[in-house]
Amino acid sequence: MTPELPVLILIGQPNCGKSTLFNSVAGLKAETSNFPGTTVKHTHSLVTVGDRLLNLIDLPGTYSLNPSDPAEKTALTHLFGEKPDVIINVIDASLLGRSLELTLELLELGEPMVVALNMMDLAEKKGTVIDAAALERTLGVPVVPVVARRGQGVKTLIERALELMAEPRPAPVQAYSGDVEAALGEMESLLPPGFPLTGNGRFTSIKLVESSGLYFEKALAEADPDLKHDLDRIRSELEARRGKPAYEIIAAERHHLSQKLFEDCCRLKPGDRQSPSGKADAVLMHPFYGYLILLAILVGFFFLIFKVGSPLENLLLAPLQSLRQALTVRLGSGSLVFHLVDGLLQGIGGGLAIVLPYFIPLLFLMALLEDVGYLARAGFLLDTFMHRIGLHGKSVTPFILGFGCNVPAIVATRILESRRDRIVTALLIPFIPCSARTTIILALVAFYLGPWWALGFYAVNILLVAVLGRVISMFMKGPSPGLILEIPSLKMPSLKSLVQKTYLQLSFFLKFAWPLLVLGSLVLSLLQFFGADGLINAALSPLVVHGLGLPPELGVTLVFGFLRKELSLLMMLQALGVGTSSLLTVITREQLVVFAVFVSLFIPCLSTFGILWKELGRKVAFLSAALSVGTAVVLSLIVRAIL
Repeated sequence: MTPELPVLILIGQPNCGKSTLFNSVAGLKAETSNFPGTTVKHTHSLVTVGDRLLNLIDLPGTYSLNPSDPAEKTALTHLFGEKPDVIINVIDASLLGRSLELTLELLELGEPMVVALNMMDLAEKKGTVIDAAALERTLGVPVVPVVARRGQGVKTLIERALELMAEPRPAPVQAYSGDVEAALGEMESLLPPGFPLTGNGRFTSIKLVESSGLYFEKALAEADPDLKHDLDRIRSELEARRGKPAYEIIAAERHHLSQKLFEDCCRLKPGDRQSPSGKADAVLMHPFYGYLILLAILVGFFFLIFKVGSPLENLLLAPLQSLRQALTVRLGSGSLVFHLVDGLLQGIGGGLAIVLPYFIPLLFLMALLEDVGYLARAGFLLDTFMHRIGLHGKSVTPFILGFGCNVPAIVATRILESRRDRIVTALLIPFIPCSARTTIILALVAFYLGPWWALGFYAVNILLVAVLGRVISMFMKGPSPGLILEIPSLKMPSLKSLVQKTYLQLSFFLKFAWPLLVLGSLVLSLLQFFGADGLINAALSPLVVHGLGLPPELGVTLVFGFLRKELSLLMMLQALGVGTSSLLTVITREQLVVFAVFVSLFIPCLSTFGILWKELGRKVAFLSAALSVGTAVVLSLIVRAIL
């Protein structure tokens, strides 16, 4: 980050389209989602607008400036610590009345601010007609209608922000009721010069009066104990007059003002009171039919990926097998050159022909479910299930992200208020079938045994998460906060957004995972050439051969599986010295299932282990590894005994 550059900060409530707006200005830098709570850390980018270089920052979604979770604390750090030149408050225009409550709170900062009325197209579909000019006159700050996913209004928004930067105008504040203003005025008059928190005395006074027991009052108690007594008196007098806690009084004042603004600047078109989205939700979130639809979507999701990936795998593998046979004849199977070329070919070809045919449709369909808005509804439906394993529906967000990759899923546990919930959720995430595990399930189990076997494998994996969650919760007792999950509107996804999101995830695989696959394949070829793979296999034979009943050659593949799960899949064929068409000639169907079970569970991959260590500490990371290894061994032995 470059401090001397002008700073523009995007801030708004969850799921208001900040990341979409950020991407439309800065290019593809942040992953967008129609699922609240997915952004838990800030994203920033240097952007050139005209001849100006700017630092654009996308903050996590926050409902208020009273920090109650890590995402809101991140927002406060930037607002107070780094003093942006312009605040861009992004609003979901289709939920204007509620969204304006945060706007009023931001106005209290007195900083230059522009309001971006995003999702204007969705507001129009709901029959809400917004007079942006009237809203601008009332608020006293620039208000720009925007449809970020189409780029509409974005240029005007940035131009208004630059104009404000050239001639800064502090944002005016909206006055509260007389008794509240009197209490705030008295509190502000008592603040000593240079009092911490913020240079804005009014904002500081509001936060002190309304934030009983929270961050601001704790800071005051440490900074000036005498002033804390005056605060208690002012707050008590206000509460006695109104008969309510101070935070409820201030919240009610903001709510009243936001609703008045909404009524003054908007009108609703007459028509059907229930929107198409509302009618759809009546079915999608039905206490009975909702679960049937969820099950149908998951099964359809799985079969569609298989139907796309399986033919592509067959199509791409044929020329690679022919090329490998030609190299064997030309170079000889025992030479060092052959082993190097063959390792390189199997690493590149395995990623191309075995991983990508399943990986790309998986990413695209996950993006589709996100952007439509269905994943939040799935979280709502699964809230009851989560309570049974000692969590709540807010943990669904990290779990669903885990189907793509466990690393961002671990990071997303920051949205959970309780450390106990963060740890339990983080310990369970490595058991969620991520894209790497899904590739193994589809490319190995489904390809050789059929899609129903793979679907059963998936179902057992989800059941395992439930059982482990219940067991872990027995040892980590504690109340879990209730679910507050915003259900976003159902939206028609943009094909451009789906492609961009798929590419963003795919680029990570191409830049990070695929080189690991190629490198691992090369290392295995060299180990085979020098005979070192036999030493590793011999050392692991008590587990691999005697415990799991697998061919001894597969021991070395487990070591490399710690780097990347797909690596074990590719190296399985390489270690056994066969192609995909002849795999079942050297390994039984039962051994194939046992191998798939063990490899997909036996340890978090290196990147997941690293992020666990970073986010929750060394003990949790090693506990996760021990839990995975123990579960993999026990479950594999059970599967072997059954089969």
